[in-house]
Amino acid sequence: MPEPLLSVDNLSAGYGRVEVLRDVSIAVGEGELVALIGANGAGKSTLLKAIVGLAHVSRGAIRYAGSDVTGTSPERLVRRGLALVPEGRLLFGPLSVAENLELGTCAVPRSQRRRALAEGFDRVHALFPVLAERSRQPASTLSGGEQQMLAVARALMSG
Repeated sequence: MPEPLLSVDNLSAGYGRVEVLRDVSIAVGEGELVALIGANGAGKSTLLKAIVGLAHVSRGAIRYAGSDVTGTSPERLVRRGLALVPEGRLLFGPLSVAENLELGTCAVPRSQRRRALAEGFDRVHALFPVLAERSRQPASTLSGGEQQMLAVARALMSG
């Protein structure tokens, strides 16, 4: 059986002294689709934030692509290809679709940014052709579904 692309083992995490998750484990294989379902306050968002370095992990381990990434900074995780797309989308409405996509490469070292932009645009335009068609359009004028596409595409820009 191949090693999962992402695994969380006995993770406990939270905010400050408040522990929101206790001993959570999950494994996700490459290409696998997983849904986190639970009541409000159950810890779904905290789990995702802990995985991407935005919530404090007090115990347990997070492995991504064969490496232990527990405690790794969010920007380093983005460079490795692990990003979170929040439900609020957090787009920059007045900026164009292309400019919003460019922001997805902020964590890429400056010396590699030109290549990351070219490869990122190719990748996201292949996945979301409508974004290529609307590249000069302000993000605020996109439909809700297109804005969600843009948020996901921006997360994919870093590689």
